[in-house]
Amino acid sequence: MLTKTEWQFCLEEIGRMFPDAHCELVHENAFELLIATLLSAQCTDVLVNRVTADLFQKYKTPDDYLAVPVEELQQDIRSIGLYRNKAKNIQALSFMLLNNFGGVVPEERDTLTTLPGVGRKTANVVVSNAFGVPALAVDTHVERVAKRLGMNRWKDSPLAVEEKLMRWTPREQWTETHHQLIFFGRYHCKAQRPNCPECPLLQVCREGKKRMKVNES
Repeated sequence: MLTKTEWQFCLEEIGRMFPDAHCELVHENAFELLIATLLSAQCTDVLVNRVTADLFQKYKTPDDYLAVPVEELQQDIRSIGLYRNKAKNIQALSFMLLNNFGGVVPEERDTLTTLPGVGRKTANVVVSNAFGVPALAVDTHVERVAKRLGMNRWKDSPLAVEEKLMRWTPREQWTETHHQLIFFGRYHCKAQRPNCPECPLLQVCREGKKRMKVNES
């Protein structure tokens, strides 16, 4: 397993590789980010941004999402996976925002997770990017990188990954680390073809060393 010292080395190297890592979901406010992150579940940010370019022109407020039949909203997001369920959740959370929070997106993670369709990962993304609260959202990229490096066991849950990342990463770096791990997983340590031969983390990476041995044999 990876040691804490090795993890600090990984943080520094990934930071050097992706110093400008950021949230790639296009948004102008907390409500748009909430909708975009909900839509991004099991879907690429590129596709979400393509859909929200028109969606956010048509729908500006929770009231706007409730002013149309759910079938119309489904059509507007049809190219996104699980669009029926996501449309239903968007309308349900819009209703809850209006009735429980005065139409304003709450700033606390635990409160956000009470909204329909909003899990811990989505809530972490919103509080960190919209409100500047340090958070370490664990998506598929972050989870894959942590497990390949050997920081976590393959059977660990996303919550277990998040908890260890938070323990081993300085709190003020949580949000920055989240973005850099996503960029590292999205553009370098890819799901199908990780770039192990040119990886600066190879010397400490459990999966990388195993893959390179296979390539050498």
